[in-house]
Amino acid sequence: MFLGFGGNLGDRYGQIEKALALVHALPETRVTRISSLYETAPVGYVDQGNFLNGACELETVLSPVDLLKSLLAIEDSLGRVRTVRWGPRTIDLDILFYHHLIVHQHDLTVPHPAIAERGFVLYPLAEIAPRFIHPEMGCDIAALLARYRENGGVEEYPVAEIVLRDL
Repeated sequence: MFLGFGGNLGDRYGQIEKALALVHALPETRVTRISSLYETAPVGYVDQGNFLNGACELETVLSPVDLLKSLLAIEDSLGRVRTVRWGPRTIDLDILFYHHLIVHQHDLTVPHPAIAERGFVLYPLAEIAPRFIHPEMGCDIAALLARYRENGGVEEYPVAEIVLRDL
């Protein structure tokens, strides 16, 4: 399964490092791969600073709902405050894919509904899982990224690497 992560407040790199370490420390959960970090312009609410974004692959026995609850608790523990939709945040952790499962619940949608329109998700995800097939769209991440680029999507470039010592 794959998570997207990012933040644009405070020590962005440090917050991501802490968040991924906390994800890795969840019961019977292990981060197995991490993309480069990409500095990206905000989407939606644009009156804010740039984000650092990335993606990671993980293994877990947690259900999608329990994983979401754990991710929200990690965000809270790292000072995430929700005031403006798509607004500034210390950390954001999103379930992008949970294997090939499709979930449409009140508080959880998997795959994440905006993957195909978000360069800040597609670039890091294509780095670690280019051949992963989107279960609803029926094509792989590399094809989604190519389509994004063809449609004038913003080019994104890696700016940093993040390494968890326990991997």
